[in-house]
This record gives sequence, structure tokens and C-alpha cells, in this order.
Amino acid sequence: MAECRFVEIAVLTAVHAGYARYLPAAWRSLCAQTHTDWSWYVQVDGPRTPEIPTALIGCGATDDPRVHLAFNGTREGPGITRNVALGRITAPLIQNLDADDELEPTALADLSAALTTEPTAGFAVGPARDLLGSGELRPFPHDPAPGRLDRGALLDAWVTTPDTYRLPVHPAGVLWRRDLLLTAGGWAALRGMEDTALLMSASALAPGIVISTPTLRYRKHHLQHSTRPSIFEGGGGANISRQGPCGRPPRGPGLADARALNPVAQDGG
Repeated sequence: MAECRFVEIAVLTAVHAGYARYLPAAWRSLCAQTHTDWSWYVQVDGPRTPEIPTALIGCGATDDPRVHLAFNGTREGPGITRNVALGRITAPLIQNLDADDELEPTALADLSAALTTEPTAGFAVGPARDLLGSGELRPFPHDPAPGRLDRGALLDAWVTTPDTYRLPVHPAGVLWRRDLLLTAGGWAALRGMEDTALLMSASALAPGIVISTPTLRYRKHHLQHSTRPSIFEGGGGANISRQGPCGRPPRGPGLADARALNPVAQDGG
């Protein structure tokens, strides 16, 4: 799929101090993007502590003017944290990236190109692959068929039975039109369901589009809430914890001077 070269994309990551260790890998996945007109909004759910600035300094992210770091100051949860960052973003397209996940190298190019070809679509999403601790990427065998998603189609395909919780697409890897995000009210204040509730309400408001190429690397690890008691099994339509589809971290607002937040790390080079 051809790259949409002139569309600015804001990548939004909510994170708390406990997930700082994953930010360098998320950063490297952004640096590998074939679509380079992006900015990264890292919103920290919590007070100004050194863990996040240290991680971003260590991987070189703070040297990139496209990176913006900010702190909530208090713990508010992932939904509110994402919405705080959303209020600071003016780019027309917004890509969610959870702190412990990675984007495939062509994700921003392919998803933005899909929205360009479907001007009425409010969001675009592609398959996700499980990123295992060994580094292996494992595809999910039941990805959704590529093409247009009519309004309400996701709700119709959402399975919530006593034994199965299944979504047709991965809610953590969506590229959103900012206007639709604002119309839908941003991420929902539903614990463990922030992504899914937004996806369902937005898909009732506007059609979407599914592409065939993988866009998200969904990291599996013991800290994620979605492993309790079960985990998302892949990109596209997986069994997810009855507690909700994402147990992901929060984010943080602008990174104007991360080195000033952590003079010890700065002095250490």
C-alpha cells in the first residue's frame, strides 16, 4: 500500500513508571517507520519521577523534537491519561501505541494510506502479531477480512458469552481521525475496557477500514492485566480476559525538557 507522505500523524502513548522499560522498543519501532511525518506524545500517568525520562534519554528519544513528554501529576488510569494527551494534539490522524507494544515498520504508511483511499472512514486498523518473550512474532490465524467496515459492524461481531470474549479487530492498534475521536468523547472511563468502548462507540458513528498487512506487535509479558486470567491471542479476533481487552499502561503530555527532569541521568551522559 502506498505511503501517504504529507499527512501528519500523532502517536499517542500512555505509560506509567512500571512500564518505562518498554519505551525504548516502542521508540525504535517509530524510528523504523517508512512514514516519517509523525510526532510522539508520551503521557505519564503519575507524578514526575525519573523512570520515564531516564528511559527516553537512554534510547535517544529526548533528542528528537518530534517527541513530547508530559505528566498527569496523579494516577488517573489509561483512559483519562490518553484523553489528557488528546487535548494537546492537533494532528488530523492519531495512532494509539501502548507503551509495551511496537508498530510494524509500515504501519503508519499503510493505515494512513487506507484512510486516504476511504475518505468516509473514521478509523483504520490492521492485524496484530503476538510478540513473544523470545522475540518471535506469531500471527493470529483468524484475522478479519480486509475491506470496509460498515457502521455498527464491529458491535455485531463482538462476542461476549460466558465462555468467550472476542473482538474482530485489536482495539489497541487503531489509527483514528482526530475528529471522530473527539466526537466519540475520547477513551472511555471504563476500567479495562477503555479501548473497546471507544472502538464500539466510534464504529457506531462512522465506518472504518481493515487492511491486510500487520500493523501492531502485541507484546506478551507477565505484567499486563490482560493475562489475568487469559490473554489476547493475536491480532484480529482473539479470546480476551473477561476483565477487558486491554490491560495497557497510561500515557503522558509534552517532553519539552526531559533532561531537566532528570539531571542525574543527564550528568551520566
